[in-house]
Amino acid sequence: MLRWTITFIIIALVAGVLGFSGIAGASAGIAKILFFIFIVLFILSLIRGGFSKS
Repeated sequence: MLRWTITFIIIALVAGVLGFSGIAGASAGIAKILFFIFIVLFILSLIRGGFSKS
């Protein structure tokens, strides 16, 4: 998931440099959504791992 976020950020940066503002904005929006999903899943896995028996 984090790899997709980084990919979309790179696409947004390249599109921004080349002047494609619509594509850059859309890619940045997708990257932001994927990043927040990644953070939520990461926190859930930390919580779930804390309650499991070791």
